[in-house]
Amino acid sequence: MLAGEAVVAIWNGIAPEMRESFYDWHVNEHMPERVGIPGFRRGRRYVAADGATHPEFFTLYEADAMPVLQGQDYANRLNDPTPGTRANTSQFQDTFRALSRVVVSHGPGMGGALLTVRFDCDAQHLPAVRALVRAAAEARRVTGAHLCQGDAAASAVRTTETRGRSDIQEPPACFVLVEATDPEALEHIMLDRGLAGAGATGPFLRGLYRLEYVRMKTGFGA
Repeated sequence: MLAGEAVVAIWNGIAPEMRESFYDWHVNEHMPERVGIPGFRRGRRYVAADGATHPEFFTLYEADAMPVLQGQDYANRLNDPTPGTRANTSQFQDTFRALSRVVVSHGPGMGGALLTVRFDCDAQHLPAVRALVRAAAEARRVTGAHLCQGDAAASAVRTTETRGRSDIQEPPACFVLVEATDPEALEHIMLDRGLAGAGATGPFLRGLYRLEYVRMKTGFGA
């Protein structure tokens, strides 16, 4: 299960010449800083596991609840970015960032492979999509399945960190995350026709990722 009732989900690419800088900054500065914020519990970063997945990186921050993501401690970080954050985020490409509520979360733990599916869904069809997520969590070698609903207003707030950036795209209204021991276990999970049959609407934007890094709670001051 996810470690909290809210998440920050970020899909992004990076300019090729900034790749090494991005890895150093993200591992050693940025994720420790974010997970050090009160109410943030865990951070994970994934990289594309196949050539069809875009953007290349997916980062997930798990938090206690939505008020944490809309609170002053997180805002303080967003409005006072470090020089490293300014340098690296200025080179982000095709960024999708969603502050989201966890609608449902099933499963015993993290997996080394992750499927993300972004789509739209109105409230009346969420129960049917939830049923698909429950079924996905019971598939072989799947370790977790989660449905998240984005908060459009919260996601759209511009801060010092994001002001002036042209890479930021429309955040997803809903997304599913399915974790497994290996990519092959995710090949037939949450297919477009199943989501459409449950009342979700496309385009269904799928990405297959592998886990690179996990950061738990640290002593980094917020």
